[in-house]
Amino acid sequence: MRIHHIATRADWSAARRSGRYDTSTRGRTLAQEGFIHAARPEQVRGVFDTFYADADEPLVLLTIETDELDRLGVPWREDPVGDQTFPHVYAALPPAAVVAAQPLGPRGTTPSFLSLFVGEMVWRICLAVLVMVLSGVAGVSAAAVWGRSATLPGALAGLALGAVLALAVARRRG
Repeated sequence: MRIHHIATRADWSAARRSGRYDTSTRGRTLAQEGFIHAARPEQVRGVFDTFYADADEPLVLLTIETDELDRLGVPWREDPVGDQTFPHVYAALPPAAVVAAQPLGPRGTTPSFLSLFVGEMVWRICLAVLVMVLSGVAGVSAAAVWGRSATLPGALAGLALGAVLALAVARRRG
């Protein structure tokens, strides 16, 4: 079964570095609360609306595989909370049990595949256009300065420069 936990991006990043996640809920630790709050898929929106709607820092939705918790010996169970039951994790959460970490938008929703795809592709397309423009400008400039026979070498030099710039930008984005 898969359960979910809303985390701050900073807490999740720290957990991936340290190998353990121990934030129970917003502003409370596992040590203070005794467990890490989680939710079934149909409960996530209500948890977000109740506890995180006014958050002013980036949030992520962690998807936790309970079979992996069991395999790693991490205790968890469904506990009654009012008229419902909610899953709770009774030890630090190992990042290995988290099968997905998706950014949460300001309305508590994860981005669609289309928006993720477009977001990733737009900057790549812009880089490709930049490389092509640099190549063309370099070719025309070389022809103007050194004559028509310098057009191809100039264009290739512009292409190489554009490729180096594109790689540098891609590395900075991670």
